[in-house]
Parts: sequence; C-alpha cells; structure tokens
Amino acid sequence: MPQINSTMMQYFHWYIDPDLILWNDVKNKAQELADAGFTALWLPPAYKGTAGGYDVGYGVYDMYDLGEFDQKGTIRTKYGDRQQYLDAIQALQKQGLQVYADTVLNHRLGGDESEVAKATPFSNHNRLHPQGEQREINAYTHFNFSARQGKHSDFEWHWWHFDAVDYDDYSKEQNTIYLFDGKKFDDYVALEKGNFAYLMGCDVDFQSQEVREEITRWGEWYLDTTGVDGFRIDAVKHISAWFFPQWLDQLKEYVGKDLFAVGEYWDDDITSLHWYLDTVENKMSLIDVPLHFNFHRASKSGGDYDMRRILDGTLMQERPTQAVTFVENHDSQPLQALESPVEPWFKPLAYALILLRGEGYPCVFYADYYGAEYEDKGRDGNDYKIVIPSHRWLIDKFLYARQNLAYGPQYDYFDDQNVIGWTRLGDTEHPKGLAVVMSNGSGGSKWMEVGKPNSKFYDLTEQIKEPVYTNEEGWAEFPCEGGSVSVWIQD
Repeated sequence: MPQINSTMMQYFHWYIDPDLILWNDVKNKAQELADAGFTALWLPPAYKGTAGGYDVGYGVYDMYDLGEFDQKGTIRTKYGDRQQYLDAIQALQKQGLQVYADTVLNHRLGGDESEVAKATPFSNHNRLHPQGEQREINAYTHFNFSARQGKHSDFEWHWWHFDAVDYDDYSKEQNTIYLFDGKKFDDYVALEKGNFAYLMGCDVDFQSQEVREEITRWGEWYLDTTGVDGFRIDAVKHISAWFFPQWLDQLKEYVGKDLFAVGEYWDDDITSLHWYLDTVENKMSLIDVPLHFNFHRASKSGGDYDMRRILDGTLMQERPTQAVTFVENHDSQPLQALESPVEPWFKPLAYALILLRGEGYPCVFYADYYGAEYEDKGRDGNDYKIVIPSHRWLIDKFLYARQNLAYGPQYDYFDDQNVIGWTRLGDTEHPKGLAVVMSNGSGGSKWMEVGKPNSKFYDLTEQIKEPVYTNEEGWAEFPCEGGSVSVWIQD
C-alpha cells in the first residue's frame, strides 16, 4: 500500500510506439525511476486486445494471453511479450517500486465465432425504454481462444455471459444496443443514458455468478503469474459497484496481503464519486476527475480563473485519502475520446499542486514527463500533429522536494484570485521548510509563514535568482513570476 509521499507514474500514453517494446524500456529505467522519487508505476493493459500488437489494451480479447499465444495476428502485445512483461515487473519491484496492473473487466471484443440469440433493441442514447420488439440477432459472442487450447483457463465466453452487444450481423444497424433475452443491464452503475452499464463490445454480465467466479479465478491467476501490487480498474462506472468489495476482498485473502486499487470513474461531479466510494465501502481509491477538469478550465481561462477555487469540488479536497490526483492521462490527451487537455503553460502549476501538498496520491503522466509527438485524426476528421512538451526537469525538482521537504503542517494562503501559495513546515525527520507560490496572471508574491526564523530560502525552479530571508518569526515574502510557480526551499 502507498506510504506517505508516494508517487506513481502512468508509464504509457495512447500513442506509444509499438517498436519501443515498452516492457524492456521500463525494465531498463527501473533504477532511474526509483532514484527520481517514483514509488509505483501504473503499467498499461498487458493482455491481448482485438487489434493484436497495435491494441492499446482496452479492446480486450483474451486476459490470459500476456503475449504468449499467436492470436489476433501477433504473439506479442503492443508492449512486448509475456516474459518481457514479467521481467519488467521483477526489475521494478527489485528497485522498491510497486506495480499496478491496468485491468479492463467491463467488456470483450473480437469474438471468435458468432452465435444466434434473442435480444431486444435499445437506442444507444436511452437504455430505459426499448425501441423495438425482441428478435433474433447474430453476434460475435463466442470466445473460444483456440490458439491457447485451454492453457491457463478452459473457460469459454458465450452470449449468456454478456448483458448486451452493439452489433447484429443480420441487420447491421448503427447506434443500437441489443439486450439479450433474460438479461437486464447491470445495476449500481452510472445513470447517464438512463443506465450506463453498456459501454462497448460484448458487455460482461456481472449479475451472472458464473462470470463473477471466472473473473475471480482470473484475478488469482494474474496475481500468481505477475506478482503485481494492485490494480488500476478501467471503466468502473459501467460495472455493478457492489462487485468490487467482494472481488477485492477475495483477492486480498488469496494473496494474504493488501492490494492497492484505484478505479476510473470518469465524472466531473463530485457527488457521483462520493456515492461510488460509499457503495464500494471505501475499498478502492478513485482518480480525481474533477481536479483534472479544474486544471483544464484554469489552463484555458488564464488570469480570469479564480485560483482560490482550484481545489473546490475535488476528491483531493473532500476525500484526500482516496484521491489519486493527476494532471493528464491517456484518455484526456489531445485527439482522444475524452480529450480535455491541460495547456502546457499551466502544467507546472498543476504538478506543484498534486506533488507538493499533503492530500492525495499523485500520478505523473508519461507524456508530461518524457514528452510525446504523434499524429491522428481529430473529431472533425482532419489530420493533426500533436506535440506534448516534456516537463521532466521541473517534475524531477518537485519529486525531490516531495521526497525531502513536503512534510509536516501545511498552511494555505488561497486568498487572492491570481496568486496563491502554501507552506510545509517539516517534521522531526525532515526539519527544513518549503514554500510554494504560483500565479495564473502577472507575477506576484505571498507573505507566508514557514516556521523557520532567520533562514535563507532559494527558488528550486531557478526562475528567481535572488534568495529570500525569513524574519525572526519565520515569515517572508515569497515571489513568483507571471503564469508560473516557484518552489522555495530552505538552504
């Protein structure tokens, strides 16, 4: 489980080059990442997707194939093969890093054979009222994994293991969801579209005991095989919330240790996140989507955004021990389905907010750390070339401050629309002070207490060259430049 001042990295982005062999890359960087101050890595889905070696991992085909079998046109996955994955995990854990496996339980895609079954059509936009009579459909719902020949698991998926699909080979209609005979959409899910259990592909039926038992068997196999320390769970708003306390308890009992779990409930409404955490009995954390959207809006608004409100309505503020804070991820990056990027100028401010405060478990995005360049089509159908600049130099500075200075009491100075700051006073083992000040407008300063009388402070970001000296009561005027952040640390 994460300790105080733990920091994870999401070690991939949507457009990672398949030729990189990500598993080898991260294995080779294990010590470098640990030395930088990371304590955990969230690795991408490691199992075979329907697009084989090009699948990012969310188009799940076979969760038992970690790059071992010739399926969907490849043996390896986008990130490498099974042994490379296991070697990477071992190398990371040897350096003291925890490893979290990206886990996509909601759906399956790329069935091996079609099956005829009765189903009722629903509009993609309204899951409460049918838009026609029940009829026979032909859907690719039989997953037999013939190349695997029962190795690791002899379980085969059929139509009765799913709630619904979005494709009928008879009618080939668009924007239609087909609910199978005798089924209902999962309960305790998000209420968008009336019921948001269905997301894509063959929607896994969590109300089926046979399915739940298989998913638990897979979880036990995965922990035995990989030795990961926890899970990042995809698309939890589409899965019956009551399933996860049962599942996580069973897996923890199986391995005899705590497992960290963080769910992706993509919703900007803090009320929904509170409901979900209560429903899962606080047995997982959630990514702090409202905080990400605050960063997104602030970066678009410049000096018009009220920085006093930057943490309002967030898990970081209201449920800090269960908040996984982030600036950007693979879904929000430019040209992706949930595109809501944080502008580059604001990212240093955002990373200071998640890395140098006491609340939340921060996650650094691979593309923000290493930079990224890629091309894809936008929503308008046009081609775009995207460049995400690297903020590694500053993030490394923040990680140093987080590991060595961001301890003890935290005093906030969120009393100006454009210039905010806070201080950390240190503790017995980390006695030095820290002051952070940032502005989304013109430059400014904050009169703040750091509890270190008659002490010299310098700007870790090197933007301001002149040092600052505290008075006999441990207060000083800490400046920053416009549209930037300065991190003042005790000399």
